[in-house]
Amino acid sequence: MNYSIYFSFLSFFYIVLLIIVFFSKNRLNTLENKIYRLLIIICFTGSILEVSQMATCLIMDSLPWINDFVAHLFLVNIFTWIALLFAYTVVVSFKKETYKKILTVISFVWLVGSVCLIILPIEFFFNPGDLFYSYTYGPAVGALKVLCILFLMFSIICMLMRIKQLRSKKYVPILVYTVLFLITGIIQILEPTLVLMQTVQTFVTFLMYFTIENPDLKMIEELNFARDQADKANNAKTEFLSNMSHEIRTPLNAITGFSQALSEEEDLPASAKEDVKDILMASDSLLEIVNGILDISKIEANKLEIVNTYYNPYKVFNELVVLTKARLGTEKPIELRVSIDQTIPRTLYGDYARLKQIILNILTNAVKYTNEGYIEFKVSHLQKDGICRLIISVEDTGIGIKRDKIDKLFNKFERLDEERNITIEGTGLGLAITKRLVQLMQGELVVQSLYGKGSKFTVSIDQRIVTDPVKIDDTGTLRVNTNEKPHLNAAKKILVVDDNKLNIKVATRLLEDYGVTVDSVMSGIDCLEKITAGNHYDLVLMDDMMPKMTGTQTLAKLKENPNYKTPTVALTANAIAGMKEQYLKAGFDDYLAKPIERKELDRIMNKYLNND
Repeated sequence: MNYSIYFSFLSFFYIVLLIIVFFSKNRLNTLENKIYRLLIIICFTGSILEVSQMATCLIMDSLPWINDFVAHLFLVNIFTWIALLFAYTVVVSFKKETYKKILTVISFVWLVGSVCLIILPIEFFFNPGDLFYSYTYGPAVGALKVLCILFLMFSIICMLMRIKQLRSKKYVPILVYTVLFLITGIIQILEPTLVLMQTVQTFVTFLMYFTIENPDLKMIEELNFARDQADKANNAKTEFLSNMSHEIRTPLNAITGFSQALSEEEDLPASAKEDVKDILMASDSLLEIVNGILDISKIEANKLEIVNTYYNPYKVFNELVVLTKARLGTEKPIELRVSIDQTIPRTLYGDYARLKQIILNILTNAVKYTNEGYIEFKVSHLQKDGICRLIISVEDTGIGIKRDKIDKLFNKFERLDEERNITIEGTGLGLAITKRLVQLMQGELVVQSLYGKGSKFTVSIDQRIVTDPVKIDDTGTLRVNTNEKPHLNAAKKILVVDDNKLNIKVATRLLEDYGVTVDSVMSGIDCLEKITAGNHYDLVLMDDMMPKMTGTQTLAKLKENPNYKTPTVALTANAIAGMKEQYLKAGFDDYLAKPIERKELDRIMNKYLNND
């Protein structure tokens, strides 16, 4: 009894099952999938031919040509499957330019080989007492074995050329087939009637289903839909933040602007100055919350940038001490201990604004959660190869953090022991932003805490040491000290374009301190009329979110005139992530966010109007 028939029917069952599974779903139309699709079809036709060949033994005496025809087709089918397996090996091993050439050679060899297998004679052995107890031999079978061995040798060479990727799951079917091919070859030498080649090919085809890049298109569509929904939600969030930023910053601009102007009045009574100081502190706190939310949006959009420049670290640290003392006030019996290493280089190169933000967030956190005892602000450093590693620590005797809660400390909107700390202000964004800023600056942040005893935050950040006393910027020109408020002559004219009267009033009040002439209009259309009428301005500060014609549209109309060369700065409350880049891309020369900060305004005035 020939047991090959059992293997043949089993192979047929599994390949039908695989066809149902594979073709029931849409697949990506990649070259790998195309080759695999052909492998399944060839394997299926091979199973049919193998069973048919056994069946034709029954009519061997009456119609021998049918058996001969089926046998030759079966040999071509086996050769085709191995040629496709070799083609698959080439595709996963080489780049497109290389494998296209090799596939052409494979196609030619397959064509010549198939013709040879059809032409060469084939011999049959069968037992008249058991017609299924049969096998084939002769020149055609010998040629098939030679061709199969050649293709397998070339497949092994391809894998060896990619020896580093040999562990890839894509090579598993080829390695398995090579081993099984040798085993079945030995079995057939010992027992010629036990033909297992088709069974081995079916097994390897089934195995390959789990190793090829074979994504489900329905799943991809679902993932794409989920991604689109996430994008829509993200866009909605961005739009909300943009609107929130604009709506909060517009009135805040008036509060901050007028308070700033009043604080600079020399004849203001002392009591009124204290009130103005409190208003500024409150508006700064509100702006800090808004900026925190916007910083988070920038972090999520990967648009938070580190801007390096020259700075004096002692000035930064002293400002932080002053700000922390102001936050402490006189209500809390807390001692602020300050220890700053006096051997730190006088000039460093880095993003001092972000460094200041990191330290201020940690100091503010210490002030919030410490009711008595002390807060120690300590700065030391290490120097090596022109790099100064600043080591900043803030230690407090506050409420401390539970060991299992430290990991949650840097989560967005996360506040620990909320019931206990319900009276403490804040959004829970400060430390999340701090951690991300430290990462962006290639630094390290370590937290040590004992619950009920206090905490210690240690930050280490590398900054470049500047030894040249003359500071040169990236363009090779001497840097202008933008911290100094310029005083310009009245011949300088500035046009403020804003649809909000209060914003115009604030901008005018702040600009008058520079000794310039200020003109204003309340729409983009009025701005166009002013400038096209021949009015000349040295600087234009333009709001963007205006009805009928936005600032961006207005600028585009102005730039249609090739003679328009006036520096135009976007003066806007739209300060969400990426807006500065968008405004610069739209053609604005610079960007000034509302509420207007005096230092930023000084920078703009120095840059565009200070000829000195």
